[in-house]
This record gives sequence, structure tokens and C-alpha cells, in this order.
Amino acid sequence: MSVDINGINSGQINPQRNGNRAEQSNGKAVSTPTPQEQAKVAASTPNASENVSLSSRAKGLKQTEQRLKEYPEVDDTKVDAIRTALQNGSFKVDAQKLAQKMLENDNSIFG
Repeated sequence: MSVDINGINSGQINPQRNGNRAEQSNGKAVSTPTPQEQAKVAASTPNASENVSLSSRAKGLKQTEQRLKEYPEVDDTKVDAIRTALQNGSFKVDAQKLAQKMLENDNSIFG
């Protein structure tokens, strides 16, 4: 009975290995490199033809990210002004403006 876990069935699983040896069809043991040995070989083999290129969209996203980093997360001046107005009782809420912003926010989320 085979069990399919995440799209992997028994035909896709590596054969059993004895240490780092696997048997060929003729019965002789063949040495197979361990993952550590494979990593050493890959790291020591320079491959000058490897390169990475970003799409124009990715480049644009990176530029936007850089510009956003220039802005503070919170406008401290505005927060201080609101805090002071709340403390001294002079903070007034414009109900019309608040309702309009709530509708705009709802429309932007739900269309």
C-alpha cells in the first residue's frame, strides 16, 4: 500500500542507502557523496556564468521600498499635537469628515 503525502509517492522517494553507499543493478556497492560533500564541491566550483536579473517591476518595488524607508513610521509632530489637544480638551472631531473618510476606506477595501 502506498501513501501519498503532499504529492510524493513511493516511486519518488530515494532508494534505501547503507551509510553513503548505494547498490547498482549489478549488486556492486557504489559510493555516493553525502550532502555535505556535495555542498563542498559546489562551493569550490566557481561558475562565472551564473547571474541574476530583476524584472522592471522588482526594480520599481525596490526603489519604492527605499523611498518609504526615508519617511518616519509615525509623524511625531502630529501625534504630539493631537495628544496635547486631547489633554486640554480642545480636540474637535469633524463628523462629516470622519464619515467621508470611513466611506472612502470601506470603498477601497470592498470596492
